[in-house]
Amino acid sequence: MLKDVENHSLPRTAAFFDLDKTVIAKSSTLTFSKSFYQGGLINRRAVLRTAYAQFVFLAGGADHDQMERMRKYLSALCRGWNVQQVKEIVAETLHDLIDPIIYDEAATLIEQHHTAGRDVVIVSTSGAEVVEPIGELLGADRVVATRMVVGDDGCFTGEVEYYAYGPTKAEAIRELAESEGYDLARCYAYSDSVTDVPMLESVGHPHAVNPDRALRREALARGWQILDFHRPVRLKQRFPTFSVPPRPALVAAAAIGAAAATAGLVWYASRRRTTVA
Repeated sequence: MLKDVENHSLPRTAAFFDLDKTVIAKSSTLTFSKSFYQGGLINRRAVLRTAYAQFVFLAGGADHDQMERMRKYLSALCRGWNVQQVKEIVAETLHDLIDPIIYDEAATLIEQHHTAGRDVVIVSTSGAEVVEPIGELLGADRVVATRMVVGDDGCFTGEVEYYAYGPTKAEAIRELAESEGYDLARCYAYSDSVTDVPMLESVGHPHAVNPDRALRREALARGWQILDFHRPVRLKQRFPTFSVPPRPALVAAAAIGAAAATAGLVWYASRRRTTVA
């Protein structure tokens, strides 16, 4: 149960949410794979591998070493992708693809935090071309995401400039706390993955949401609250007259194309299939 409305004479506070499997039921970027295929960004083989990667992701995700290999591989696939095209594809399909997979429990928590006077910040390894529109859909105040270098031609160069993962998420939160005046001891954080332990332990109220086995063990050992989100519900079903408010999603850690996470998990799926074979 969340505490009552914040005393505005005290330092500001925020609630930090991981995105995939914490706020939404799937991988945010993999969800757009069919749309990327239709837009000519990936081929049919990649779509099939992405479907398998989605299954692997939902079954347990990827550990630290696998995520690092993803980071190194993703640059090759997204090199040359037109950033504006990626943004347009996401904008055109956002409501159809993301709205149905938002956890009702997460949406309720976001509302409660806003009602209590806290900022809501989405902190995701996926790219801001995907994460920022989702954050706006959810009414988030800020977004922290990975970014890649964009060339003068408006396309990804393939170089990763900032990777919002593991300890770097915690660093971004501390930087936000300093710039925004958040009292981290009174802030909240939510994630499903053990790789986000640095983010969770940086706040006074950490929560493990649908945790992987490693995070569940960590949460039990540390006495962190464990939450079970399992009801994806369309926002329009929750609010029949729902319309997205013009709440700006300020990007705290710049932008990467949806290419990034898609590329990494496509590669991971391919590696798993090779190992199994």
